[in-house]
Amino acid sequence: MPWKNGSGVTTEIAVSPAGAALDDFDWRVSMARVESGGPFSEFAGVDRSLAVLEGEGIILDMAGRPAATLTKTSAPLSFPADVPTQAALIAGPITDLNVMTRRGRMTHAVDRLVISAPTDIQSAAHATLILCFDGEITVTGAAPVRIGPSDTLLLGPDALKRRVEPARPATLFVIRIDRVAAND
Repeated sequence: MPWKNGSGVTTEIAVSPAGAALDDFDWRVSMARVESGGPFSEFAGVDRSLAVLEGEGIILDMAGRPAATLTKTSAPLSFPADVPTQAALIAGPITDLNVMTRRGRMTHAVDRLVISAPTDIQSAAHATLILCFDGEITVTGAAPVRIGPSDTLLLGPDALKRRVEPARPATLFVIRIDRVAAND
């Protein structure tokens, strides 16, 4: 697991150059359901970002920084891995998203979509990751791709528009990732 938090269960999605080792990952995204308080694991050289996607929210107490309260309406919060961080839930379990990069810095945006009818997703990002949190969808493109709960689909920069058709109501997280600078 890229990090642990109490009894959380983590699903990790990774993108790396062919043949790369774990430490060579360009970036990776993880989603975890967290059911108890911190602390967060620490990973040297990894920049992290946290967004609350489901649940009441979470309070992060980071050494040397004011405590931050994150809810579903909060923008993703970035913080370095070498900052000791404690976490506490506001109420009930949450699902959160952790975006990390080892080689290079990036910006990213996360949209939470609940769809029950065909929907177009547009992105001009370096890469777009569609994560199906709940339900089942078909993504049209060169060839239709069907994904279900916890499945993901990575779209390259040429994928400016995709039609998403849900077999039943679905909750999606659309993560748009832009590379902005290298860390050499």
